[in-house]
Amino acid sequence: MFYLLVSIPANATWVQNGVTVAGGHGYGDATNQLSHPFGLFVDDDQTVVIADFGNHRIMQWKNGDTTNGQVVAGGNGAGNRLHQLNLPTDVLIDKDTDSLIICEGRRVVRWSRRSGTTKGEILIDNIDRYGVAMDEQRYLYVSDVGKHEVRRYKLGEKNGTRVAGGNGE
Repeated sequence: MFYLLVSIPANATWVQNGVTVAGGHGYGDATNQLSHPFGLFVDDDQTVVIADFGNHRIMQWKNGDTTNGQVVAGGNGAGNRLHQLNLPTDVLIDKDTDSLIICEGRRVVRWSRRSGTTKGEILIDNIDRYGVAMDEQRYLYVSDVGKHEVRRYKLGEKNGTRVAGGNGE
């Protein structure tokens, strides 16, 4: 589990009612529904991509369109084939390659955001992944819940370097 400690001033105020920007039509697999949404990423255009865990897909909502999302990866049932995702937990957008980096199953995969893309490519496999982040040098940081550690990967590298946790092995 990830925790983020945020310091909020005692006199801070904010709008009390949020606005639904994705889903909001109950549990389900329609394009206006989600099933156990996990990680999400918001790009510079305020497009939201969401790891729709229970539906084995990545959904995208463009800024201002709260009616229906678009399946941009997976959505072909649970599985480990290149056109499928299996319980995705996190997603980010790699602006340099205009692709999605997705934690799912026991792997990290990349899907192009170009229209017509129907399958991804495996970047890292055999990992109990949960979360993913990318730094400005384009290193991937992936949490491995099975090994209780976070590893840093240069794109194209399969083993990575442990940067946090893993004590007690």
